[in-house]
Amino acid sequence: MVRSNGRVHGGRRAPVAVLAVLAVVLGVLAGLGQHPTPAWGAGSAACQVSWTNNEWTGGFTAQVSVTNSGAAVSSWKLTWTFPAGQQVTSAWNAQVSQSGTAVTASSLSYNGTVASGGSASFGMQGTWTGSNPAPADFAFNGASCQGGSSPSPTPSPSASASASASPSPSPSPSASASTSPSPSASASPSPSASSTGGGGTGCSGAVVCSGFEDQNGSSLTGDWTVAAPDCSGAGAVTVDTSVVHGGGRSLRVNGQAGYCNHVFAATTKNVSAVGPVVYARYWVRHTTALPADHIAMVTMEDANNGNKHLRLGGQNGALQWNRESDDATLPAQSPVGVSQSVPLPVNQWVCVRFAVDTTKQSMDTWLNDQLVPGLHDDGVPTADIDQQWLSRTTAPRPVTLDLGWEAYGNGSDTLWYDDVALGSSPIAC
Repeated sequence: MVRSNGRVHGGRRAPVAVLAVLAVVLGVLAGLGQHPTPAWGAGSAACQVSWTNNEWTGGFTAQVSVTNSGAAVSSWKLTWTFPAGQQVTSAWNAQVSQSGTAVTASSLSYNGTVASGGSASFGMQGTWTGSNPAPADFAFNGASCQGGSSPSPTPSPSASASASASPSPSPSPSASASTSPSPSASASPSPSASSTGGGGTGCSGAVVCSGFEDQNGSSLTGDWTVAAPDCSGAGAVTVDTSVVHGGGRSLRVNGQAGYCNHVFAATTKNVSAVGPVVYARYWVRHTTALPADHIAMVTMEDANNGNKHLRLGGQNGALQWNRESDDATLPAQSPVGVSQSVPLPVNQWVCVRFAVDTTKQSMDTWLNDQLVPGLHDDGVPTADIDQQWLSRTTAPRPVTLDLGWEAYGNGSDTLWYDDVALGSSPIAC
């Protein structure tokens, strides 16, 4: 997955001759509708801003990183105005509010302290009409980040389901001003280097925090057991030492094609009290592109739905959520819906995160820290995205966690899982 950032630069006053020859170099992006939107300025600046703009027709997400060029702060506010009237609809890792075209992003409890030269990051999604240029008038705690700006490139008109594995942004229909981010839209603070429960990284304190380092031999023991929740087939789950993301072990799943070929590694940890938002993260690597037929890779019993499974997997070549009780999918399996999801890249480790709110219908899923638009449920029915999903109004209550392979037709794959975490707080990649 290729990611590229546009930067807003500020710093020491440069000689006029140097300023006269500054230029923008736009890299080739492999992401879907992904554009760097650079701007810079002269003179003393309070910060540097990197704004990565991912967009589709009428909607966008932006990943923002701000570097503090001044003295250390214990809390921060980044302000800007949208030059084309864009509207923020949700945000993560910051409290974002909007009045007209003026936007303020404020730090949260865990990311307010920023040292001199340090950085903080947050993200948002929103809507646009006509054009979606990047802001150019950032201020950090009231002090300007730049003295001028360059023009921003025009947005890409649409997304494509067959594009690169870099996720496209979330298609929220709302054009209202931003409200405080819901718990499920929250991203995670910087990961800790500590770990528990078998070597998982960045998940200290989570109920499940496993890199499978506590496993001995090839068979699962302790915190993990082999399971086939619905029916078993020819698949197999083993502990692997040859392909790992971190440490010396991973979980290998040989997933087989054919109806009801189900095999999983199930955690023996009690996750029934995790919440009110269930946050999960895992690293996964697989060998074969997702098939057209329905498969599942993560299943969780839903106590609010007769313990039927809430399943994260794929269909029509892209990631999807599926609900066992009524076979509803997120996104809808229309061409438009599928185009708002993304494939799962093959032959490389990728980070998958999701957040499931147990108090209301609200879910989000990220691939390599990019919000996947078709896997965004904000409780407001959106055609081709979550309209079918919201036919059930009761929020899910996951009480188990299984990682593996579940086939319902064609499709076999070999997968590795590593550095798995599940808890009540956001967990970073």
